[in-house]
Amino acid sequence: MTAKIFIDGEAGTTGLQIRARLAARDDVEVISLGDDKRKDAGARADMLNSADLAILCLPDDAARAAVTMIENPDVKVIDASTAHRVHLDWAYGFPELGTDQAGVIESSNRVTNPGCYALSSVAIIHPLVEAELLPANHPVTINAVSGYSGGGRKMIESFEDEDAPDYTEEAFRVYALSLQHKHVPEIQIRAGLSHRPLFMPSVGRFSQGMIVQVPLALWSLPGKPTAPDLHSALATHYQDQRFVKVTELEEASTMSGLQPEALNGTNEIRLYVFANEGEDQAVVMALLDNLGKGASGQAVQNLNLMLGFDPATGLA
Repeated sequence: MTAKIFIDGEAGTTGLQIRARLAARDDVEVISLGDDKRKDAGARADMLNSADLAILCLPDDAARAAVTMIENPDVKVIDASTAHRVHLDWAYGFPELGTDQAGVIESSNRVTNPGCYALSSVAIIHPLVEAELLPANHPVTINAVSGYSGGGRKMIESFEDEDAPDYTEEAFRVYALSLQHKHVPEIQIRAGLSHRPLFMPSVGRFSQGMIVQVPLALWSLPGKPTAPDLHSALATHYQDQRFVKVTELEEASTMSGLQPEALNGTNEIRLYVFANEGEDQAVVMALLDNLGKGASGQAVQNLNLMLGFDPATGLA
């Protein structure tokens, strides 16, 4: 049986990427509204209630409103906005979060798709907290850089459209200087931290790709864990996972740099532990495509789980 998928907000960056990943599949049918109907509330409600699964690629308030329009109890929903990422009634759409998380997603009708920065940060921090190598009350710092596609259509235009009023030729920008980035509550709760992490994002002059860094002064942690301890905790947590890979310490020790675009076009996230063991310092890094595992690819992985398909379908 072919599942009907409605992407509410399919004209945006995430929606377009999801549609592209579903285009060649014969086990799903993407149903759409014409351009003249996309702002017609009645037409949207009909689509939302006739789908087997709806994916919300909308601003937060619009996503909340869309959920209230769904009266058919059989409709499954994936929300790609921030609206429900810390809502306890919604399953968190990171299947590799724990051993039972894929099953939680499979059995849920409401799944919140993680933010790109948050998924990367949680992928690093949660296993270390769970292994008691990183105390939940530790003052965690996160530094990150993303391609400009992560900022949505307006930011894309500012980097690509010379006629845009805010067009820029800058190579790099640090932002969220008020320390109020919308992914912080999600990171804190889903990673299991007692306090808000100090999160400093930035954007570079490249379209896709992301690196997230969590620096750790190992001497300051209880038990003074080593780089091999960190690596072992991550490798054990993600063993046999298809989309989360932990690079061997030996390989990481030979690397002279990390390229943020290296995993573009994939649904993979790759973790690294870099260390100066003589100084008891380490940095754990995550590399991914912010539009892949960080957004649209992750949404398709969740869709596959919710509809009973192989999780990797359409994500080769």
